[in-house]
Amino acid sequence: MSNVIQLNAPSHRQSEGQRLTDMVGSFARHRRVQEDVFWLKENAELLNILECTGASLPGGALSVHEEFYASIEKRLAFFPQYYRFLLSICLDLEDLGMGGEIGARLVDWAARQGLAEAELSDLQRGEARRLMARRGVDPLPLDAGLDDRLRCFCARPATFALPNKKAAYELTHIVFYLSEYGRRDPDLADGTARALDYAGTLAFLEQNADLLAEICIAMRFAGLDPSPVWEDWLSREMRYFDVACGDMTATQDDYHEYLVVNWALATRGRPAFAAKTERGRMSFLNSGRHPGPLRDISETLLRMEDTRSADWARMRGRIVQGLNDDAHQVLMAAEAASDNFEGFFANFARAGAAD
Repeated sequence: MSNVIQLNAPSHRQSEGQRLTDMVGSFARHRRVQEDVFWLKENAELLNILECTGASLPGGALSVHEEFYASIEKRLAFFPQYYRFLLSICLDLEDLGMGGEIGARLVDWAARQGLAEAELSDLQRGEARRLMARRGVDPLPLDAGLDDRLRCFCARPATFALPNKKAAYELTHIVFYLSEYGRRDPDLADGTARALDYAGTLAFLEQNADLLAEICIAMRFAGLDPSPVWEDWLSREMRYFDVACGDMTATQDDYHEYLVVNWALATRGRPAFAAKTERGRMSFLNSGRHPGPLRDISETLLRMEDTRSADWARMRGRIVQGLNDDAHQVLMAAEAASDNFEGFFANFARAGAAD
């Protein structure tokens, strides 16, 4: 049996500590087994969000992880390919209140083994550097140009005016790492603000709450103000989340979207993770998801071939006439949300030179 609880309003009968304890317990023991790499992913994400938002957990909330924490050195020795997950979980557990010094030993071991040097991606090297710096170690002391290469990737707005979720998520994570999750100025290059704006415009046109939440968080970590249109829409999206409790609930769910939208709320200074929880297995479902007009707009532009223009003022009427009322409203809201919409469209239309 499972029961569905509407997440439309905060629970006034539960303390914040109880809700967070239930969340930690559910992810630690009830959704997946520890041998599943997705267990590592889910728990690393939840604990990271709790740590970087300064969550205050009651005593005993982390006890569900004590056995895992005690065995984590052996796990790292056997599964070095998952070292970033394991480091993240260990360091967050310690910093959330578990205490201990295993994290420093893990960092030293991973650095001596050269695990960061085996990464092919600058993004992954950036994450490794950020993780190990938490215990005072630079795993890549000879790579003085890594941070500048990451900044260079972020500073090309045209990259983010075209649908490419991988690039957009990499953009947000680079800002996360360089800013130490909002703890310092990431010193981003010119063009990054516009890149984030373009990526957010695409996410909003797609009505992709998961990606848009990460973009709003990255903007705040970069010292920028996300559009109120975007953040208000994310707040409204929380009304459509349900949590199902019980042994038969599915784990192929919208947990990541639930986590990052709440993270965006917390970063904005709004109550987060306020919904009622239960002990045991929980599943997080967005029951109100509906596609935005992004695909329809793209297909309209493709059909225009050589007659399309990069000039939004000229193209606006031609595009709007092919949209239904809901899609039209989303497009108009996207236009109102951005001070750079004309520049975004000039790149998105792919009809000539743009910047």
